[in-house]
Amino acid sequence: MNDIQKLLVGHGALVMWVGFLVGFGFAFFLLGRIELWPIPGSIEFQLPGSYDAWRMAHLEGVQNGLVLWIVAMVMPIVPIGSIGARRLAWAFIITAWANAIASTMDPLFPESRGLTFGGTLTNSFAYLLFVLGIVAVMTATAVIAWRCLRPQKDLG
Repeated sequence: MNDIQKLLVGHGALVMWVGFLVGFGFAFFLLGRIELWPIPGSIEFQLPGSYDAWRMAHLEGVQNGLVLWIVAMVMPIVPIGSIGARRLAWAFIITAWANAIASTMDPLFPESRGLTFGGTLTNSFAYLLFVLGIVAVMTATAVIAWRCLRPQKDLG
């Protein structure tokens, strides 16, 4: 279980890191320029996208990374074997990456929110990533609910 927890925590940190990087894009979008800190100066450039798209992309990375950390803490109490635990971990990891990447498509590429299939290639890509994440997380949480809420056989 320790290796699975480390896998979740490591991917959680990386997904959060992506969210932090997108946060710089959010700040530059709000400023209407790219600050070169710690070097004095800036580059006048308005990043594409909207306030809501940048905020969502930034928070998706941070929140999905934190969810992986929470899953790492909860996994030891889920009554499941090592193979099942690894599968559940990967379902959550796939969800976190899919959400973080798909939500970043919206501020960077016009018409790429990913709510429906079609339109631009980037929109369809975001949509497919969201579908992958939704299927993975709904399956994983259903398995956890089933394993934790079903009556346990008394072995004693």
